[in-house]
Amino acid sequence: MLKEIVVISGKGGTGKTSVVAALAALFDNKVLADCDVDAADLHLVLNPEIIENHEFWSGKTANIDKSKCINCNKCLELCQFEAISDEMVIDKISCEGCGVCFHFCPSGAISLQDNLAGHWYISKTKYGTFVHAKLGIAEENSGKLVTLVKNKARELAAKENKSIILVDGPPGIGCPVIASISGANLVLIITEPTLSGIHDLTRVLSLNKHFNVQTAVCINKSDINQEMTASIIKNCQENNIPVVGVIPYDNSVTKAQIQGLSILEFNPESHTAQIIRKMQEEIITLIS
Repeated sequence: MLKEIVVISGKGGTGKTSVVAALAALFDNKVLADCDVDAADLHLVLNPEIIENHEFWSGKTANIDKSKCINCNKCLELCQFEAISDEMVIDKISCEGCGVCFHFCPSGAISLQDNLAGHWYISKTKYGTFVHAKLGIAEENSGKLVTLVKNKARELAAKENKSIILVDGPPGIGCPVIASISGANLVLIITEPTLSGIHDLTRVLSLNKHFNVQTAVCINKSDINQEMTASIIKNCQENNIPVVGVIPYDNSVTKAQIQGLSILEFNPESHTAQIIRKMQEEIITLIS
């Protein structure tokens, strides 16, 4: 049976992608997916060879045909986003595509045009098939693009008879995260022992509880504040949430990133690599 593991974090910079890259080196018979479409970076470690490149169209942007415009300024008055200038030019960044100007224009000078909001890809990597995407600058509907990436990963997993989908999810608790954890068998939260890390971990745990998703926690850079690490472990134990990994700060992880490698490739015998191997074994137990 196909199992889906999604790795997320309450905030950026916790080491989520580094952990995903290391797990990618350990799991067999898998499809990989990067659902952090707003700031994708798993490809920096996987060095993918793109075999399919697809456009992602989403949202609308208004456009004014000046040859039809009668300069009534109705659209200028109604636009709540100040996206229309006095010269009847629409700022595509400010335009939300709400359609008010289109519907109320008396001369039919305004049209709504589809946006090319980004691209999504299917690639080959040293660790297997990889589905990833890149949302355009200031574009919206990242949750829709996340869902597309996940669905394509599921299709490929079924087609290739894979048993695991390993997903690098986005940080935070917003729409892209909700789209990422939907249908997951296990959500692994990467956190760090800082005040912001604990705050955001609490929010993500509440989100997972709301959607009734099986959850595990990994504490990265655990030795930068051992008191907070102990507090996170205690809180997880009290709430029956398994802590599957406690990883100390390791400069070799940064060195591995600089070379575009996972820690399992860069230094397979390191203490960090050993911890991640044990973490993978615990994850397998949880999803079995």
